[in-house]
Amino acid sequence: MTRTLWFAAGAGAGVYVMMRARRLAEAVTVDGLRDRANGALVGLRALREEVAVGQHEKETELRERFGPTPDGVPELPSSRQGSS
Repeated sequence: MTRTLWFAAGAGAGVYVMMRARRLAEAVTVDGLRDRANGALVGLRALREEVAVGQHEKETELRERFGPTPDGVPELPSSRQGSS
């Protein structure tokens, strides 16, 4: 029983190592590196778009909150409201 268990564990470990080695060998080929670089570029583009959307939303929120007055100068709330 114990030998069968160790044999199965060794065989499973061998298969796992072979699969990892095959994936690593594929990743360091020209096509694999190109795929990784393209994936990184897609991720960076998505990040850039998310940041741009966030900036636009925040700018809109701030313009609505502290929008310009009729004379063109934004009015900021004072920290001491009601005290003279």
